[in-house]
Order: sequence, then C-alpha cells, then structure tokens
Amino acid sequence: MNSLSKRHDVIVVGGGQAGLACGWHVKQRGLDFTILDEQDKPGGNWRHYYDSLTLFSPASYSSLPGMPFPGAPSAYPRRDEVVKYLEQYSKHFELPVQPNIRIVRVYRDSGGFRLLSENGTEFSSRAIVVATGAFSRPFIPNIAGLHNFEGTKIHSSSYRNVKPFLGQRVVVVGAANSALQIAYELAQVAKVTLATRESVRFFPQRILGVDFHSWLKWTGLERTRWLNDQSTPVLDDGTYRNALKSGLFAHTSMFERVTSSGVVWPGGAEDQIDGIIFATGFRPNLKPFEPLDILDSQQGVKQHQGVSTSNPGIFFVGLPKQRNFASATLRGVGPDSEQIMDSLHKYLNI
Repeated sequence: MNSLSKRHDVIVVGGGQAGLACGWHVKQRGLDFTILDEQDKPGGNWRHYYDSLTLFSPASYSSLPGMPFPGAPSAYPRRDEVVKYLEQYSKHFELPVQPNIRIVRVYRDSGGFRLLSENGTEFSSRAIVVATGAFSRPFIPNIAGLHNFEGTKIHSSSYRNVKPFLGQRVVVVGAANSALQIAYELAQVAKVTLATRESVRFFPQRILGVDFHSWLKWTGLERTRWLNDQSTPVLDDGTYRNALKSGLFAHTSMFERVTSSGVVWPGGAEDQIDGIIFATGFRPNLKPFEPLDILDSQQGVKQHQGVSTSNPGIFFVGLPKQRNFASATLRGVGPDSEQIMDSLHKYLNI
C-alpha cells in the first residue's frame, strides 16, 4: 500500500458535473481540497452515453456555477458538447481533479476520514463530499428468464448507435426521455417495440414559444420534488408522439418474462426478438460509503439538504431529489453545492 497522502480539508469524490460544481464552491471558500475521479478525464459519465443524446433542457438551463454553457441559450446541447463544456470548466477553474482514482472503501479515523482506492493509495480528509452522481450504476429490473436470453441485452448506458441493430427486432424498455429517443432512432433501421410498465406521458418541449424548464422556474415547481429527473414526462416537440401514432415503432405493456429467444407478453403471446435495451434509469453509486451508516432501511440516503444526518462530516451533491427536481441535473448541482457550504464550514470550524 502506498503511503498516506496529506490530510485535506475536503475530499470531493467524483469528477462529474456534481463534483466539478462542488469543487468550484469549495475553491471559492479557500479550502484545501482535491477531487478524486475514477474516469481518466473530467466529465463523469457523459462521454459514455449514446452518440445522439440530446439534453431535454436548453443551454440556458445547463450551466455550472461561474461559467455559462456556450452557444445559443435556446439550443439543446448534444452529448459531445456537454463533455467538452465539463472538460473546459475543470481546466478554466484549475480544479484539482485526480483521475483514475476509484475509491473502494471509506472509513473514519481520529482526524476525519480515510479513503482507500482500488490501486491501494490512501487519501485523508477532515470532511467528504460524496459527488459520485446519480447515473453511475445502471439499473436493470429483475425479470424472470432474463439470464437465459441469448440475444443482445444491454442497459441504455451501453448503447451507442444503431449500427449493431440494423434489421433486427428490438424491445426498448422504459417510458422516459432516453427510452423514447433510443426507440425513435432505432426505428429508422430496425423493428422496435417500446415496452413500459406505465403509460408514456408527453409534455410539450415549448409552450407558447417558451421552454418547459422556464415554466418550471416561473411556477416554482423546480424547487419541489414533484418531478423526478429520471422519470419526467417525455419532453416532445411532437416528434415522438407522432412516431407512435404513425406506427414507426410499437408500444405495449411490459413483458412478463424472457425466453432464450424472445419475450412473453401479458396474455401469453410470445415474440422472437434479437435484443433488449433497458432505458430503466440508474442508482447512486454509494457502495464505498455504506459501512458509514449513510443509508436507511429503504436504501434511501440519510441526509437533509445535502448534509448527512447520521455521520457528521459527510455531505452529498447530485442525488436525485436531494433538494428538488433539479438536484441531479447540470443546473441543479451548483445550487445544491452552495447549499452545503455553510454547514461544511461550520463542521470544519472555519
């Protein structure tokens, strides 16, 4: 094992949007800190999403603190634009991101915390901000027979483009924005069925020429937990609704089980298919911190406004619905980071 590093005031775990936004606020406060990230470059999981991914929030609602998202405020950024922005953000503010550091265990010591990385290096800090994000643990539901399926079965986080699915029969599972984007794209080259446990709820991308997110801001709904960033209504300019109506791809209730070569629908009918893509969301990556008693009996995080309620010195940024609907989004992680700063200073007695 390598020698223990110097003790920082704060270690931020995660170099995605949440970690970078938190790093900006910590730096403004003049604290000694570092950001540990398992990726080789800043930007979190954005660079691993599918090629055509388009944000459902415009650039004006996609900024981290201190640096507006470039381009037309009303434009909807693509994946590569977000990756470039996050890389430039880290570089511009000279945030101390240490890449290729995967934390596997966190425990207390007399001065605060020790963090053990996969390669054996230990880090030390007085306080920790958990910014591992809401999109690092792909979630696939437990479905009877899925392990026997001989076709392609992937989570949307592993989907890149249509090329592997040309001419195939594909089921896309999910009812939110990513599921519809992927189903629509695949339907240009494959026979696609969208399978959902609930109805697909559409909402206009723009109302009277104004983006959905502006309405959330004006009405105050973005400050509530009424919506969930991973299951919001599908924001649509008419493209996806019309595609469903025209039969470009089918939509049906969720299948009941999987066979070696297909799926069995409610009622017993079976379809032979080539692949299943699960656009079924993510879970926060909190496993290294679980021994510190951060989860309740329902696997929810014991926190209030980003401050741990069970373990002094631990703070959170980027959890879904941490404070409100926007918490796990580009525009939400900045205010959430700012929210914890006073509590962080108080804990450090600065």
